[in-house]
Amino acid sequence: MTVPESTYRVQLRPEFTFADAAGIAGYLRDLGIGALYASPVLDAAPGSTHGYDVVDPTRARPALGGEGARQELSALLKELGLGLVVDIVPNHMSVEVPKANRWWWDVLKHGRDSEYASYFDIDWERGPLLLPVLGDDDAVAELTVEGDELVYYDHRFPLAPGTESGTPQEVHERQHYRLIGWRRGNAELTYRRFFDITNLAAVRVEDPKVFAATHGEVLRWVADGDVTGLRVDHPDGLADPGGYFRRLRANAPNAWIVAEKILHPGEPLPQSWPVDGTTGYDALREIAGVFVDPAGEPDFTALANELGVKTGYHRVEAEARRLVTDRILVAEVRRIAALLRDVDPEAARAAVAETMIAFPVYRSYLPEGAAHWAVAIEGARQARPDLAEALAALDAQVRAEPDGELATRLQQTSGMVVAKGTEDTTFYRYTRFAALNEVGGNPDRFGLDVEEFHRLAAEREAGYPAAMTTLTTHDTKRSEDTRARMAVLAELPGEFADAVRRWSARHGIDEPSLNLLAWQTLVSTWPIEPARLRDYLDKAAKEAKLRTSWTDHDEAFEAAVAAWPDAVVNDPDVAGFVARIERPGWSNSLGQKLVQLTAPGVPDVYQGTELWDFSLVDPDNRRPVDYAARREILARVLDGELPEIDASGAAKLLVVHKALKLRQEHPALFRGYRPLRAEGPAAAHCLAYTRSADLAVAVTRLPVGLEAGGGWRDTVLPLPDGVWTDVLTGREVTGDLAALFDRYPVALLVRGDA
Repeated sequence: MTVPESTYRVQLRPEFTFADAAGIAGYLRDLGIGALYASPVLDAAPGSTHGYDVVDPTRARPALGGEGARQELSALLKELGLGLVVDIVPNHMSVEVPKANRWWWDVLKHGRDSEYASYFDIDWERGPLLLPVLGDDDAVAELTVEGDELVYYDHRFPLAPGTESGTPQEVHERQHYRLIGWRRGNAELTYRRFFDITNLAAVRVEDPKVFAATHGEVLRWVADGDVTGLRVDHPDGLADPGGYFRRLRANAPNAWIVAEKILHPGEPLPQSWPVDGTTGYDALREIAGVFVDPAGEPDFTALANELGVKTGYHRVEAEARRLVTDRILVAEVRRIAALLRDVDPEAARAAVAETMIAFPVYRSYLPEGAAHWAVAIEGARQARPDLAEALAALDAQVRAEPDGELATRLQQTSGMVVAKGTEDTTFYRYTRFAALNEVGGNPDRFGLDVEEFHRLAAEREAGYPAAMTTLTTHDTKRSEDTRARMAVLAELPGEFADAVRRWSARHGIDEPSLNLLAWQTLVSTWPIEPARLRDYLDKAAKEAKLRTSWTDHDEAFEAAVAAWPDAVVNDPDVAGFVARIERPGWSNSLGQKLVQLTAPGVPDVYQGTELWDFSLVDPDNRRPVDYAARREILARVLDGELPEIDASGAAKLLVVHKALKLRQEHPALFRGYRPLRAEGPAAAHCLAYTRSADLAVAVTRLPVGLEAGGGWRDTVLPLPDGVWTDVLTGREVTGDLAALFDRYPVALLVRGDA
């Protein structure tokens, strides 16, 4: 198996193609990266900036350069000794432009008789396929016929053979599909989709024929040695994730395979999945959490309550999930409820909804994960005792038929309810301390203590040493450096609360949760351009669905939010506060990065984050990267420069390069895991561990408290006998932490001539 020492994620798009990726391959090799990790590379919807909207899985995307450019990139990576990991999307395909997806076009044209009718998860029993593309139902009068196509403005659809005559409305009525108003989609859709995105139709990869058709090209690249690893997007949407991974492994026995499985705290990865681990959100939660001071929780809770922000996390989460079941995924819930036998339809619908609302994790994988299913049923019973009979029937049928359609569809959909309700709604409503509001995170738990971090790291080394670890992805709510600076606020909760009171009195946003989120965001990304902050707050307000949303706009409120950044970005009081937290934020950034790069797992560096990167949620985190600046700094580091810790971020690139090169050149050093515990008055501010006997890592945590307590004083880190050298500085060192951390707040230590 080809497990990379590390990966570097790049976001391919028409403006950054296979050729552009080839252009940075030499830089990545010099940085110390083991494999280039690319966003989806199969043909995607016209103009796609991310590639998750695949339209043709049988060819490399022409907009990226096509097959020839893909082969050239692969050849170059092999020449440089780099692997290639690609992101694959088994759950869905884009149908936004029907003609771009020849399988979907054929289904629309021939209906159930199409050779591709079984490729998509369509409920054919409910009649014609419903396509919610019209402005409203009356817009059917605006249809026209051009040749063998039905046209609605720039939307084109195929006509079934022999149905071309008559008025456009008569022609429309004779098709295998019906165009309806877009607002009807959530409640009446007749095909499974990705979350609430009607343009992404679910694919039935549980069918071996569909698996072969959708995976054949990528698996050919694997067989040819062009692709060494696969990142699998959203496996929880599949009918049988375990069966899928077993089939994938059988077809790619030597590939490194990681699953985008979001694990809740304490949730194990299903043991039956033949994968190397997750894509690392669990590691992100642990690494980021150990840099958060739990002592800040009471003050943040008090501030949130004072401002009117709800602080009962589980109640906020349940309300948000119920919004999803009752207003957004209505069609999916109804389809599932119809499968429950001998139960009143409305009681069945309510029982299904309450069970998914109560799920403690994204989904269960029956018969595996039966305990999670039991928790969901019990939670639903407590929330709705009046549904006891319907819930008993649901529980009995699902347990009796764990592979049946009811159990399958309910498990497929529970992940959508949890993700849409928690990540995409609750995280924008429950804004007490936004550094915790991260994919796979638990905002109700304020930080992680050092001993628990050690336990979890040791478990990863024992169970999934080849799992990916990450701090920033294309899906994180904020980048690692934004989160690291925000973590400083937990050490200064009183000062921050006083500042928010002052600032809100002058420029408060008239919605409490967004107001508190906005101030946290402003100080953690300062100096941020008003346009970027404006776009972020617009998305945050709409995702929260409190005063406005993507579908029901409060124009006056949105205008007020849009005006906010210009009013605050030049506030000298804010600038002064940022100056207070900037350096501790840099310390946190360096600390969490070195931990991620050296702790158990395969570390991924998200594009551009080898320097400071104060990004927010997508699309902000997909902005172009200035590789010329990074090459120039790396050249200086390669020449021996030890950069200052300053706004350039060069010190972070030094840490990234030194750690990656050590992993690349001496992989045997990164085996095993044992805690190292500092001793002395500031011991709680040091996180340290060994990997092999000859490698030790030490970083600073809670730097504000460290400074307030008088620094390291006579705190020591008892190192095993021998001569130890700090790889970052090249100096011989001892366990005296004041001396060890006098240049950088982190140290990467090797013993002897290792």
